[in-house]
Amino acid sequence: MHTAFFLLLGASVARFLLRHPGSPSTPWIIALSITLALLYVLGPALGAAPTARRLLWLGLVVAVWVVLVVLAPSFAWCAVPLFFTALRTLPPRAAIVLVALLTVFVVAAQLELSREFDPNLLLAPPAIAALATAVFVHMERQAKSQRALIDDLIRTRRELAATERREGTLAERQRLSMEIHDTLAQHLSSQQMLLQAADRTWDSDPATARAHVRTATGIAARGLAEARRLVHDLAPPELEGGGGLADALLALDAGPDIEVRFHLEGSPAPLPDRVQSALLRIAQGALANVREHAHARTAALTLSFLGDQVVLDVADDGEGFTEPREAAGDRGHGLPAMRARVRQLGGTLTLESTPGEGTVLSAAIPLEPPV
Repeated sequence: MHTAFFLLLGASVARFLLRHPGSPSTPWIIALSITLALLYVLGPALGAAPTARRLLWLGLVVAVWVVLVVLAPSFAWCAVPLFFTALRTLPPRAAIVLVALLTVFVVAAQLELSREFDPNLLLAPPAIAALATAVFVHMERQAKSQRALIDDLIRTRRELAATERREGTLAERQRLSMEIHDTLAQHLSSQQMLLQAADRTWDSDPATARAHVRTATGIAARGLAEARRLVHDLAPPELEGGGGLADALLALDAGPDIEVRFHLEGSPAPLPDRVQSALLRIAQGALANVREHAHARTAALTLSFLGDQVVLDVADDGEGFTEPREAAGDRGHGLPAMRARVRQLGGTLTLESTPGEGTVLSAAIPLEPPV
């Protein structure tokens, strides 16, 4: 639009000089043309906001242009770029009024230049002014809509980021609570039971009592290792030796009065660290439930590799029950934690129990197909 203005201004000056050589008003036309060009150049430096300086500048530009049109009607078509300048600077109603006034001057100038009446000269300038105004208003509406959309997107992105941070914090808290329950809390519970058993047999059976104390000492050592792992967010210490999940499950126990057996079925496949950690924690939590609630004599761990999934079964020959423990209001945080672990990996957890026949817990986690 700026380029169009200067092209129209230059063409108007050239036309005047060609049509009116040696005219007494030539110096005025040239001086006013230079003044109008300089004023127009100053416009962008004043910004687009309708400040007092911007309004004064627009008034000077229009005034110089009106004087030029009075002296030389050929300068009338310089009004087209001024339409957009007025629309950008003034409020909508004031801009439309100014555009209408400029259009009147253009029509008058064209009729003066014409040697005979031409309806196009009367209708074309208003049509061009209306078209320019309509295009500008449409563009402004689109720009306003886009700005609102961008603001909404930025606000939504910030809200989403805040939500993700909150969800991440809650997920980390849940993970830590499950880790603490499945490790430190279970170890402390085992130590308490062993020390209570040692206290009961300390006088009557010192050897058994010392064995309970030694076992409690070993559990305390493992609990210390778990606490350090939690601090450093490392893998479970049972998996650090390089033996894998099978060796870690083989080394688990449920206390001195429960025999734990381990079975491996299928061809072992490499498992992601998250899957190994989750299955190990589920096994530890299940054995803790067997020790505290089932009154079982044996427990069986079965790790099955079924190609597209890995399944861990924990079965005991304890008392069993008719409804999940957490539904009955026991202190267990275990089953919800197990379900959360399996759900995070896209797997399923099932629990089957019959009073007097024991309980079977099964955790199935899908595996990605080999590349």
